[in-house]
This record gives sequence, C-alpha cells and structure tokens, in this order.
Amino acid sequence: MAEVLNGVYSDRLHKVTIVDCRYPYEFEGGHIRGAVNMYTRDAVNSLLGTQTTAGKRHVLIFHCEFSSERGPRMYRHLRSQDRALNQDHYPKLNYPEVYLLHGGYKAFYESHGDLCDPDSYTPMLHLDHCADLRHYRVKSKTWTAGSEKVSSRRHRSRIFPSGLDF
Repeated sequence: MAEVLNGVYSDRLHKVTIVDCRYPYEFEGGHIRGAVNMYTRDAVNSLLGTQTTAGKRHVLIFHCEFSSERGPRMYRHLRSQDRALNQDHYPKLNYPEVYLLHGGYKAFYESHGDLCDPDSYTPMLHLDHCADLRHYRVKSKTWTAGSEKVSSRRHRSRIFPSGLDF
C-alpha cells in the first residue's frame, strides 16, 4: 500500500481508490492519505455508478480497522453487485481488480503513520466514542438487513438492559 501511495505503480495503474469502511469517527481520527469513507452499502454502490475508463486499470482497495469484518463485507457486496450488473456480459466487471488491505488500518498505521491524515489512529472501541459506536452499529443492522439474520430479542439485549422486553 505504501508503494501504491508513493507512486511506484503509477506507470501501471490509471487510478486507485482506497475505500475505508470504518465508521466516520474512526475515519476522522486518522485515515490513509486519499482514502474515501464508505461505510454503507449505498455508498459502496455509488462506485458502480462511476465511469471506468476502458483499458485503464482502476483498482479498488478496501479496508476497515483490521480488515476482518466490515471491509471484507463491503468488498463482497461490491463484487456481488458488479457481477449482477454485468450478468449478461460475463466475465466482464466494472472493477475486475478489487483488493483487501491485509491487517487493515491498524497495521498500516503502525508501519506507515506518515502516510495517514491525520497521523493518528482512533480504534472502533475508543471510550470517547461509545455513543457513536452504538449509533453506527444500530444503523449498520438496518444497512445489512437481509444478509444476516439477527433475532430481535438478541438485538434488543445488546442495546437495552436485560429484563426489558419491548
């Protein structure tokens, strides 16, 4: 990733889009230089509406904090939508080159903090952002509706004190 940012592959890559799937408070607390914050399916879907230049390599690199949950989920979502859009032209894809950053932002920041803006790291579970985390987690359940079955009783028990049943 550092080599991509430093232009080592600029003779081979027309464009690189770094897709940061972390919540906004994490992104604002530090992100890879030039990254775009896309933490919802709708935001990721907007990539499919952008024009790609035929014959030019436009690479997407997804990541989240550790690249173990949110980043891979959005990566798979984009690939699925791209396949559906191009089902009549298989194997054509709008984005044939999509990657997942190994180790996520945390690992990248630890080795290349100088390539992050600002040069800092706010973890998802940062104590100053408990309310933000609850807000985005609840919203992300609606954003992923249909892809994961979560019982409402189980969901409620994570938000409300036990014993309350609505």
